[in-house]
Amino acid sequence: MGRERIVKILKQIEAGELTADAALTALRMEPFEDLGYAKLDHHRELRQGVAEVIYGETKTPEQIMGIVSAMRHDGPVLITRMAFEAAEHLKTKFEIKYDPLSRVCIIGDMPEPNGIGNVVVATGGTCDMAVAEEASLTAEVLGNKVIRLYDVGVAGLHRLLSNLDKIMEARVIVAIAGMEGALASVVGGLADCPVIGVPTSVGYGAAFNGLSALLTMLNSCASGVCVVNIDNGFGAGFLASMINHQ
Repeated sequence: MGRERIVKILKQIEAGELTADAALTALRMEPFEDLGYAKLDHHRELRQGVAEVIYGETKTPEQIMGIVSAMRHDGPVLITRMAFEAAEHLKTKFEIKYDPLSRVCIIGDMPEPNGIGNVVVATGGTCDMAVAEEASLTAEVLGNKVIRLYDVGVAGLHRLLSNLDKIMEARVIVAIAGMEGALASVVGGLADCPVIGVPTSVGYGAAFNGLSALLTMLNSCASGVCVVNIDNGFGAGFLASMINHQ
């Protein structure tokens, strides 16, 4: 249950339009609703300012449909890592926006950006775009203006430097790279804002499915670089939004 709905109930009580018993009934399902296979956290938006996000991987289309149907809050519903089959199932009941590259699904209207500045999402290569779109769409759902700088890795540093104005003007930057993961350090050495490094599982054998990039980013000599887990575009987009709204 979102803040707006709770405030509306309280105002109805204050105005004498709603009895205490009726208000109690409206709030009875809080703070969570047990669906059997999931316990939906209706109070998360009230606690954290953002409603529960659905992690779609390994959930069945029917489970995702049930969770979405039970959600009650004031903004769009965000589903990450959702299979195409689940998207087709949701289309039978909801109007959805589904990105097959990142497997992100959004139900409801996107909000107007209300963050302080711009969130820049940069990738080392084209192969990192799936993770980048997960980060970008997450940040946009949470009310941020996102600038995408894709395929600007250190193998051709001039591509990044040609966008130096966007780097300098950013409020927070998400630097996404696989292989050796050097992009986060380079961006961290140029920008005066927080940089969120996202290692990806892109790379040949010794990249160890993203471990090499993860260790490089964790050992960054640039100040102001923090690192999320391998391929965790959602976590980076969420954190970038928190920084951009502080």
